[in-house]
Amino acid sequence: MKKALSILAVIGFLLLGTFPLVAQEDNSTDTTEQSEEAMADSTMADSAAASEEAAPAEETTPATTEEEVEEERTFHQVLKEKFIEGDPSFMGVVLLALILGLAISIERIIYLNLATPNAKKLLNQIEDALQSGGVEKAKEVCRNTRGPVASIFYQGLERMDEGIEMVEKSIVSYGSVQMGLLERNVSWISLFIALAPMLGFMGTVIGMIGAFDAIEAAGDISPSLVAGGIKVALLTTVFGLIVAIILQIFYNYIIAKIDSITNTMEDASITMVDMLVKYQTSNQ
Repeated sequence: MKKALSILAVIGFLLLGTFPLVAQEDNSTDTTEQSEEAMADSTMADSAAASEEAAPAEETTPATTEEEVEEERTFHQVLKEKFIEGDPSFMGVVLLALILGLAISIERIIYLNLATPNAKKLLNQIEDALQSGGVEKAKEVCRNTRGPVASIFYQGLERMDEGIEMVEKSIVSYGSVQMGLLERNVSWISLFIALAPMLGFMGTVIGMIGAFDAIEAAGDISPSLVAGGIKVALLTTVFGLIVAIILQIFYNYIIAKIDSITNTMEDASITMVDMLVKYQTSNQ
C-alpha cells in the first residue's frame, strides 16, 4: 500500500513539473506570434503613410511643371497674341519703324565706336614725327591712323606751307565736315521716335471710331460691342510708346557719343595748332 502511494506521489510530482513548462511554451509561442503580428502591422502602417506622403508629391509635381511651362511661354505668346489683336495694319507700320530705327542706331553705334580717337597717343606720334622727319612724316602718321581727328590733322598739315592761319581755317572747315559724317542719319532716328507714338494714337482714334460705329449700328451700348475697338486703340498706343522709348534710349546714347567725340576733336585741334606753332618757330 505504501509502495502504491509512493508511486502515485512520484507520478503526480512529475505531472505538476510538466504543466508549467507546457504553459511557458504556450505563452512564449503566443507572445512571439503577437510580436510578429505587431511588427507586420507596424510595417504596413509605415508603408501606407509613406504612400500617402508620396501621393501628394506626385500630384503636385505635374501642377508645378505646368505652371513653369506657362510662365516660360507667357512673354512670347502674349506678345504674339496682342500684336495680332492690335490690328496688323497699324501694328505692322509701328514694327517697321522699330526695325528701321534699330538698324540705323546699330550702324551709328558701330561707326562712332570705330571713330572714337585716342587723341593723346596720336598727338605724341605726330610730335615725334615732326621732330624726326618733319611735316611729311607727320602726314604719314595721320594717313595710317583711322578716325576723324587724324583726318582733320592731315588737312591742317596739308596747309602748313601757307601759314598757321590757313592751318586753323582748314582744321575748322574740315571739322565741320567730320561733324556731318558723325551725325549722318541720326535725324531719321528722331523721326521714328516721333512717328511711332503718332501711329499708335492714329490707331487709337480709328479704334474708337469703330467702337462708336458699332454702338450706332446696334442702337444700344454693350460692352461686347465696344470692347474690340477699345482693345485695338489701347494696343496700338502701347506698342507705339514702347517703340518710341526703345529708340529714344539709342538716340540719347548716340548723341552723347557724338558730343564726346566732338569735344575730343576740338581739344586735340587746339593742341595740334600749338604744336605746329612751336615747330614753325623752332625752324625759323
